[in-house]
Amino acid sequence: MEKEMAKKMRWHKEENIEEGFMRHPFDSIEWKYLDERYPTFSTELRNVRLGLASDGFQPNGNMSSNYSIWPVVLATYNLPPWYYMKSPYFMMILLIMGPKCPGNDFEVYLQPMIEELNELWNGVETYDAHSKSNFLLRVALRWTINDFPAYGNLSGW
Repeated sequence: MEKEMAKKMRWHKEENIEEGFMRHPFDSIEWKYLDERYPTFSTELRNVRLGLASDGFQPNGNMSSNYSIWPVVLATYNLPPWYYMKSPYFMMILLIMGPKCPGNDFEVYLQPMIEELNELWNGVETYDAHSKSNFLLRVALRWTINDFPAYGNLSGW
């Protein structure tokens, strides 16, 4: 990771100012809950918190088409709010295309990502370009962002 990006990934702990209202996921009850439940995760400020977003659509705006596309995107919430929702900081990890919605088979497509996230939760040694040192990086998937039909597909309903 480049030096400036490594510095931006620390923003949520080093530069965020608590103002008494929510302007960043860092200010949420859910973020604080993770910190309390997994103190070893939260003490390392370089550990990454991700959000997963997905929703399907028919290409070319043709709603009568049976063909669908489902992008699956990860957002990194360690970054400042003016970065984490910008396209250079999104990771499109999967693009599901086919004659129909993946439906309850969504988990089949997500299985490689789930396995990798489990490995990252346990930790991988990584180099921090900002501090010029190695550390054990851990990653947590914090939430999903989607509409209710996509929520049903992601949860297997």
